[in-house]
Amino acid sequence: MAQALGRVLVVDDDEVIRQLIAVNLTLEGFDVATAVDGQDCLDKVAAIDPDVITLDVMMPRLDGWVTAGQLRRNPQTSRIRVVLITARAQEDDKDRGREIGVDAYLTKPFDPGEMIRVVRALAGAATSEAREAEDAAKAQAGAPGETSEPDNETGQLPGD
Repeated sequence: MAQALGRVLVVDDDEVIRQLIAVNLTLEGFDVATAVDGQDCLDKVAAIDPDVITLDVMMPRLDGWVTAGQLRRNPQTSRIRVVLITARAQEDDKDRGREIGVDAYLTKPFDPGEMIRVVRALAGAATSEAREAEDAAKAQAGAPGETSEPDNETGQLPGD
């Protein structure tokens, strides 16, 4: 089976919207999990370890603003890409999203194709960053037996 494009956590209290987003992303090749509100998102996020979270703003228990802020402040979740998908289309709302540090802002009703493009771009950026961090850690650790000091006889670095 082909590897998924990335893992997405879809958070919306409206079951129809939640399923619409989840089905579109699943058909596109993403591994998708869902949460019914912000508190459910925070309860599940560590176990799911998503690359991207799509997040409604107006939800019971914990709204999207508070949820996004908590995700950004927590070192374990601050790297996760966040897309606000909301009916709140005022410029003040978009500014608030930028201040919190969300990565994208889509207004309802949204075009599923645009949502997929945004999530795909953010998931690609998230997985690229994860690969770069992994490669950097491997490079820093170095392979056993390798050295970056010059050879005493030739003065050349290994691999020169």
